[in-house]
Amino acid sequence: MLDENVTIQDLEKMIEEKKRESTKLTNKKIVRTYSAGVFYGNLESRKGKEGVMTDVLCIYYWSGAATLLQLAVDGTQKPSECKFTKKVPRIELTEIIEVIDVTEKAQKSIEGVKEWHL
Repeated sequence: MLDENVTIQDLEKMIEEKKRESTKLTNKKIVRTYSAGVFYGNLESRKGKEGVMTDVLCIYYWSGAATLLQLAVDGTQKPSECKFTKKVPRIELTEIIEVIDVTEKAQKSIEGVKEWHL
């Protein structure tokens, strides 16, 4: 229940703050490569199409987001249907074709997906 002293302006400010929180960027990235797949983690360095990621997992399959762009902004609506691998400390990637910044909202969602394994 809302405090009866809360004004429309207070509510509008609260809504705006929630919007800002959901679009704040983190240092996490989603990286798509030409043939090795899609990865999530810290992009430590990049030179041309080559890069090094740390604290990284492979996004083998995702559901609950139409595209990787939506996954990077909103996270997944269906975490139980996603297949995200175990994290590894470091990976060298070649043929990087896309690097997407990840929001705080998406980071919480992605990191909340249970590790997929056979």
